[in-house]
Amino acid sequence: MRFIGRAEELKRIQTFLNSDHTNLAVVYGRRRVGKSLLLKEALRSSGTRSVYMECRRTSEQNNVSLLAELAGAAMGVPALSADSFEALLETLFSLGRYEPLVLVLDEYPFLRDLVKGADSILQALVDRYKGSSQLKVILCGSYIDLMKGILDYVNPLYGRAGLIIDLRPMDYYESAGFYSEFSDADKVRLYAVFGGMPYYNALIDPNKSVADNIVDLLIAPGATLATEIELFLTAEISKINQANLVFDAMSAGKRKFAEIASATQLPSSTTADILGRLCKMSIVEKNSAINQSDRANKSSYLISDNMILFYYRYVYRNLSKAGVMDSRMFFRMFIETDFETAYVPRKFEDIARQFLIRRNRAGQIDPPFYRIGRYAFDDPVTRKNGEFDVVTEDEAGYRFFEVKFIGRPLSESEIRLEVEQARSSPLKAERFGFIARSGFETTTDSPNQLRYTLADIYGASLNSVGLNRSRFSDLQ
Repeated sequence: MRFIGRAEELKRIQTFLNSDHTNLAVVYGRRRVGKSLLLKEALRSSGTRSVYMECRRTSEQNNVSLLAELAGAAMGVPALSADSFEALLETLFSLGRYEPLVLVLDEYPFLRDLVKGADSILQALVDRYKGSSQLKVILCGSYIDLMKGILDYVNPLYGRAGLIIDLRPMDYYESAGFYSEFSDADKVRLYAVFGGMPYYNALIDPNKSVADNIVDLLIAPGATLATEIELFLTAEISKINQANLVFDAMSAGKRKFAEIASATQLPSSTTADILGRLCKMSIVEKNSAINQSDRANKSSYLISDNMILFYYRYVYRNLSKAGVMDSRMFFRMFIETDFETAYVPRKFEDIARQFLIRRNRAGQIDPPFYRIGRYAFDDPVTRKNGEFDVVTEDEAGYRFFEVKFIGRPLSESEIRLEVEQARSSPLKAERFGFIARSGFETTTDSPNQLRYTLADIYGASLNSVGLNRSRFSDLQ
């Protein structure tokens, strides 16, 4: 399978492998985010002799035997001889004196549970062979709390890792590499559902429409990704029924802590525990408006995983209906209209923020902004309150963006109306930006009014000639 994206992470790993100053790396992230594929691709492209082991939940001796066999095969010799993890690891460090060698321990927490003092053993060998062995050790794992614990001050390995990667889902741009055959508008729709998880995106069939992919992967009986969501959440969350209540409330638009607690009817302490856990798992994010970052009571909670949001918004709350209906009819009746008119436009705002960040990092926005998010206002004099969803802040102040996922060009009269509404708010709104799916009736070079289209967001290099057509409604 062709490896897609992760250029920055690959570069960081290559720099680590070429470094003479450090021999330990830690890579962690939630399941299905692509950690193993990333490391295997990095090893393949580096050409360095390597040993890659997926640790097992068995026994220390079973893991030692497996590692001894893999190491022997990598070196072109019979299985290495060792009766403990410590002895085998020391042998590998010794072999690293003669040539570069990489050891990847995937799902390291499994081994850590079996080997008493595994972190201390690693720490001692890392320190002893620093500068004399070319062995690089990469610890990888999906249990985020346990992997982060390796980096804690009280852990023996604290300060030893020269590379730390908290692998997050891909952004909209890299994700589009999995479905480059689709139109730019359909790329928005696909990202709105499947997000930035490589495993999910690799399942998308380019020969099917967006709607067919959604039905077959998330709605049809036994759909692969519907089962995936259930298994993932059950494995990570002990009180899944309570988490379901929280997800259901949030997918219905509840954002404030009090709103979520009220909708679920769970005790505040329980709601706080569940939200805290989901935030640690990077499934939910807690944020504040960029002008209210110091006001904790104004914080909002949002489901940041697109597929989980889609599932709970449309499928989970209608499971009984989906169970007795044709899957495609279910899509048409309970998803299609809201998906196109409300859900995707909202997710397009997320893409707009990611696009602006990409452009900003590339030095293509002047002056560069240093914050981006939503802007909330509450004027007790005029009794006006509201929120702008995409706002940047730079040395000149704020710039307010309007993001439109409509199937026709934005007219000048519509743009003037948006500007007038912003200026009539209690804010000093003088600089604007517009991001429109179908472009604009006219163009402008005004520095106070930036304009972007899907062509800017995705770039011509991602489009496949002859296949850039919308297939959203082609239910087969």
